[in-house]
Amino acid sequence: MEKSYSEIIAALGEDLSRPGLVDTPKRAAKAMKFLTRGYEQSLDEVVNGALFPSDNSEMVLVKNIELYSMCEHHMLPFIGKAHVAYIPQGKVIGLSKVARIVDMFARRLQIQEQLTTEIAEALQEVTGALGVGVVIEAQHMCMMMRGVEKQNAMMKTSMMLGSFRSNPATRAEFLSLVN
Repeated sequence: MEKSYSEIIAALGEDLSRPGLVDTPKRAAKAMKFLTRGYEQSLDEVVNGALFPSDNSEMVLVKNIELYSMCEHHMLPFIGKAHVAYIPQGKVIGLSKVARIVDMFARRLQIQEQLTTEIAEALQEVTGALGVGVVIEAQHMCMMMRGVEKQNAMMKTSMMLGSFRSNPATRAEFLSLVN
């Protein structure tokens, strides 16, 4: 990866021996590995057995989970927040694990639509919840820094599974709590 960054920088017409760029290929490769570290994680590792018996059958919502991802089309960042809710069915997941699931999928080359789906399906798979709802709102650098250059555009996506899809009252409660 370091060699590839050297080639990219040289292709821009820059001098790789310039003091500010000497270590840039190494730093850029290290940064890219960090930004895409979700490829090195699995759902089992992230959850790490943090499922606990519970009689709770009311909605559990974790709001405003910040996320940082990379658009798979332009390899530019998109930055935003996820709101994740589920209706437990006999067990709950550790609170931090919800954020870790968001991070695991966000830290991959991604599109927001797929990210939303992956988070919802993973939480459903792990918890066996009666329903899962995920809303993501993010700003995309590929739209802000290039192309149409719209600074205030915000993309919102949602995915509803189980009772969040089939029960209008559950969906409405979730969306009112998010907004």
